[in-house]
Amino acid sequence: MICGHGMVSQRLLEALCRGRVRPFTRIIVFNGEASAAYNRIQLSLLLAGETNEASLALQQDEWFRNNGIEVCNGEPVVTINREDQTVTTGSGRVQPYTHLVLATGSRPAKPALPGADLPGVMTFRDLEDTRTLIESAGRHRRAVVVGGGFLGLEAAEGLRQRGMAVTLLHRSGHLLNRQLDRIGGQLLQQHMEERGVNIRTGTAPKALLGRSMVRAVQLDDETLVSTDLVLFATGITPATELARTAGLECDRGILVDGQLRTSDPAVSALGECCQLGNTTFGLVEPGYQQAEVLAGVLGGNTPDAEYRPVDTPTRLKISGVPIFSCGQISPDGDTESVVWQDHEQNHYCRLLIRNQRLTGAVLLGDTRDGPWYSQRIQQQDDISRYRDFIAFGKNYCEAAA
Repeated sequence: MICGHGMVSQRLLEALCRGRVRPFTRIIVFNGEASAAYNRIQLSLLLAGETNEASLALQQDEWFRNNGIEVCNGEPVVTINREDQTVTTGSGRVQPYTHLVLATGSRPAKPALPGADLPGVMTFRDLEDTRTLIESAGRHRRAVVVGGGFLGLEAAEGLRQRGMAVTLLHRSGHLLNRQLDRIGGQLLQQHMEERGVNIRTGTAPKALLGRSMVRAVQLDDETLVSTDLVLFATGITPATELARTAGLECDRGILVDGQLRTSDPAVSALGECCQLGNTTFGLVEPGYQQAEVLAGVLGGNTPDAEYRPVDTPTRLKISGVPIFSCGQISPDGDTESVVWQDHEQNHYCRLLIRNQRLTGAVLLGDTRDGPWYSQRIQQQDDISRYRDFIAFGKNYCEAAA
């Protein structure tokens, strides 16, 4: 039985169905959302009007029927009885399980600010959020987006393409501060401002003002920004409530070992809801890797497999600008920086080197060599043979070597 049906849960189902031996005669998925698993990464394109809902589906109903999988949409699990090995759903259904997988994902982090409960204050996390934003964009003119991470930037661009006047607020001094260095963040900001998004960095909301609707955002410098809509994109919190209530060990996320087992051997967890050591996971790629490991363990094909967190490169496209980052993103006292910039093409590259080994890469505009740089970072190759050519990418370096 699987609790939750997001992208990682769907990857687990597909991996289980690929196995030589089906470990379970019956698989039931309880899904809190009204729609079966869909591509959340494409929600920003849906918001921008560049795709439709039908294109988001990861599998058709026929696939689930052919593989003997029962998906119960709009029916969340509300309690787990570990002693009886049953779950109870929102409709009152009691269902026994042999093995339970928690793939409950995460919920948007929403700061506890005065006025945060006003109508017109939203988050951008799922399909229902996206539908609400599209409807609101058709009725209102102005929006404030709080958060300069990739989700906030995608939301700001999507609302702009819907015709809204958008102001984006970001607490850090530059955009995408976890993925980009200062220069890269400033170049991205310049590009977005040229497209019409008003961006204010180094600032944060202090309060949201209004009576029956949100009407303004009060900033920490007391400036007021008038608005009809406020969208928070300020991070995520692992959804652990169900697991905590069931008595499973949790910290920030549901605690698991390398085989994704919780403190109860009959219960596993993976994706954004879980925590391995001190690490939680906010990207889909680690969840996909976890799904493959868990399928191998449950199916018996690779019973000794373990998931080990690795530094996952970030590949994004914001406002049409490809972005790649991996490893260290800002220089320190022990690193050299190699910087290359093409102002006409708006291409930027910063590579960080320590002891003739690549430790980080930040690319904007042209990211074709990103995977090659990532491989050098992971393998810690000695780059001294092509050190002088490394900013020009794989082909130059391999020719020089």
